[in-house]
Amino acid sequence: MAGGRKRSPAGPSKLSASLSAIWTDKHLVLFKAEYTFLVAAVLWVLEIGINVWVIQKVAYTEIDWKAYMDEVEGVINGTYDYTQLKGDTGPLVYPAGFVYIFTALYYITDHGLNIRLGQYVFAGFYLITLLLVFRIYHRTKKVPPYVFFFVCCASYRIHSIFVLRLFNDPVAMMLLFGAVNLFLDAQWTLGCALYSLAVSVKMNVMLFAPGLLFLLLSEFGLIRTLPKLILCAVIQLFLGLPFLLVNPVGYMSRAFDLGRQFLFKWTVNWRFLPEEIFLSRYFHLALLFAHLTTLIFFALKRWKRSGCSIWALLKDPSERKETAQKLTADHILSHFSHLIILVLFTSNFIGMCFCRSLHYQFYVWYFHTLPYLLWSGGVKKLAHLLRVLILGLIELAWNTYPSTTYSSVSLHVCHLIILLCLWLNPTPTPQALQTESQNKAKRH
Repeated sequence: MAGGRKRSPAGPSKLSASLSAIWTDKHLVLFKAEYTFLVAAVLWVLEIGINVWVIQKVAYTEIDWKAYMDEVEGVINGTYDYTQLKGDTGPLVYPAGFVYIFTALYYITDHGLNIRLGQYVFAGFYLITLLLVFRIYHRTKKVPPYVFFFVCCASYRIHSIFVLRLFNDPVAMMLLFGAVNLFLDAQWTLGCALYSLAVSVKMNVMLFAPGLLFLLLSEFGLIRTLPKLILCAVIQLFLGLPFLLVNPVGYMSRAFDLGRQFLFKWTVNWRFLPEEIFLSRYFHLALLFAHLTTLIFFALKRWKRSGCSIWALLKDPSERKETAQKLTADHILSHFSHLIILVLFTSNFIGMCFCRSLHYQFYVWYFHTLPYLLWSGGVKKLAHLLRVLILGLIELAWNTYPSTTYSSVSLHVCHLIILLCLWLNPTPTPQALQTESQNKAKRH
């Protein structure tokens, strides 16, 4: 009994110490990355109530849901020729993974008729996505916790895309963030499989592909990267097989249509251009050239380790000449987690900057990555208030309907500021991260 009385206070005393530390730092809880988990947990629970309120109180708007249901109903009825599958808003233009996932939703929602149930399913998707995003921020600890309020609660447009419109974009991004978490856990093969599944829902996930290829080559070299690329291709082949057997050209041309023409009336980013320029193929080629050029420059000058040839990425890591580094395991892990996220998010962001058109639901393609790019890309010359202002201006541009010349121009200006900051502040080395960590420890 006496021994038990001596040991019993250990648990409460540890909890008491933790609570005491939080209370001591209460004025810094929203500013210190160490409290990411606490703030994220509170906001995530709050988001449950917000989503229920939005579903119950804000009117659902029909845009693409009925078209999705018509398209998958065609498959259910035995039509496997992609050129014959269509809905109210046009032909089916998404890969096969979309068909399977939305077929499941078709049955869950009573053939697509139970919209309210569908909204709650998408609220679940939203909460899962938020968990995956918060885990990324928790792993990297680069963004002050107060910013997470802007990642979730403050965006009307994102809640609308998930639970009031039921677009397929959130499903693709949920799978993408799942893959990113697997990459952080060094589960590269499983992560590539989930990434390929995300691509099979919507092709916008391909914007992450250049960054992912760079990371795979950095981690494994060319020979060991090839099996992972083949796995991605095999998954696409397997998912699309029922449609490829019927009309392979029809499936590839519809599901992976890179030349798809967008309507000028829906553009968020190019409203200030005359419509004839917006529709011009020369303009599209110029954007593609700018996109590829920017990616190449970032890969050569910002993502690649200084002093190493780009061709060294093709070699097996064991054959590369690496400078010996006396670093702790924590700093090495922190560096590579940061590098993985920064490269992937930057790759996607560059694609967003040069998109031929951005529609309102496309906001979810990069919304959850913007705080990371602003706060952890080495952008130390921008004041916190200015970074919040940039997030606010981007949110305002995406909430302006219909888009205007001013909203489109302001969106491009914000994109340019972020891109320039990422370029002017190179990816930090492990030594730099270790020094930064030590400096922070001295200050606190």
